[in-house]
Amino acid sequence: MYSAVENMINQIDTWVWGWWMILLLLGTHIFMTIRTGVIQRKIGTAIRLSVTKDPDGEGEVSQFGALTTALASTIGTGNIIGVGTAIALGGPGAVLWCWLTGVFGIATKYSESLIAVKYRVKTKDGRMQGGAMYALERGLNMKWFGMIFAVFGGFASFGIGCATQVNAIATVCQENLSIPPFVVGIVVAVLTALVIFGGIKSIANVCEKLVPFMAAFYVLGCFVILCINYDFIIPAVTTICKLAFTPGAAAGGLVGRGIMMAMQYGIARGLFSNESGMGSAPIAAAAAQTRNPVRQALVSSTGTFWDTVVVCLMTGLVLVTSIMKNPAIDMGEITNGGVLTTLAFQQIPVLGPVILVIGIISFAYSTVLGWAYYGERCVEYFAGKKGLIPYRVLYIAVAVIAPVISLNLVWTIADILNALMALPNLVAVLLLSNVIVAETRKYINNLDAKDDTEIEIIDR
Repeated sequence: MYSAVENMINQIDTWVWGWWMILLLLGTHIFMTIRTGVIQRKIGTAIRLSVTKDPDGEGEVSQFGALTTALASTIGTGNIIGVGTAIALGGPGAVLWCWLTGVFGIATKYSESLIAVKYRVKTKDGRMQGGAMYALERGLNMKWFGMIFAVFGGFASFGIGCATQVNAIATVCQENLSIPPFVVGIVVAVLTALVIFGGIKSIANVCEKLVPFMAAFYVLGCFVILCINYDFIIPAVTTICKLAFTPGAAAGGLVGRGIMMAMQYGIARGLFSNESGMGSAPIAAAAAQTRNPVRQALVSSTGTFWDTVVVCLMTGLVLVTSIMKNPAIDMGEITNGGVLTTLAFQQIPVLGPVILVIGIISFAYSTVLGWAYYGERCVEYFAGKKGLIPYRVLYIAVAVIAPVISLNLVWTIADILNALMALPNLVAVLLLSNVIVAETRKYINNLDAKDDTEIEIIDR
């Protein structure tokens, strides 16, 4: 019976993350890029705004705090293991498709964050709440669809946000530090409880300190490895570009899996990594102190830039240059992204394993914190404030048991729930695209104006 259920769930996962979903997400990225007038050209302004406080805006946390909370959940094991999986299954050419997904995904992240802030509400106790559920309810009068998004998001947080991440931390600690898994589960659960019971301000405070450190450490480590592999950087870039568009060809000593395989796994891993279109990050964006939705939407869009355009690209270059420099790594026999990533980083004495261990632990733990907040907001939407304490207790319990259970089925179910989250969110983005365009035109050229119009906040 269990085997039959598992096979059925795997088939559902294959279907929901099939070509139709990839085309829907990528198509939305390209469509919103065009509709917003290529908002990616404002990435420099967006980065500046992300480190600029907006004291005149109303919200619970700073724009930077909202950004780092969102980055905490998006910069995760997918940036390390996910890129390895893309290369193992799609060939080196998958790196380019993953990167292009990030470039176009900036427009969708901008769009979904804009409507999350525009349609956010203030609770009776002064907290800001927003996201796809409120955009669907207030912008399109589709509360039932918002409720569906919230249910999927709440349940997805236990899998993709907690169980799989804690299990990854336990695995790397056991293999590299000989720490028993159950000890890791207890420690992570306690640390998580200390943070999430303090609400968004507590989560944002921790993320503001943790995210810049972990990202800078990982990128700097990758940069050092690339300096060691410097003579293979140009050949690696050439190989990645060639194998992204050449069917089954060989280049730079590596063999491509074909254009379709490179596209499928590169795009899928890119979409999964930066979560553009999934509707998760806008939940954090809605809590930000900002005068108007465009300011925070631009700040939020930098999340995709840092996550995929920078971090995933660095990982991809490290893996491809390391594989080219060490022919002993036989890609023809490796189909597991985790194995490929581990082998590639192990080729760098001392430094490689350290970067991998610290990167996975910090990336995974930050994801636990970020998704805890997403889950809370979703649960409060469909169950009310009374559902918060039970949710937090259950979230902590999942963290305790995650290291000692098999997560194959949990991961697959979380995958399905993430896809089902994306559907209502993409409906909101596409149907409200005219609103997004109007707001963009209204504010985009007046971001520094002192009389920048404030947004209307609805009490709830």
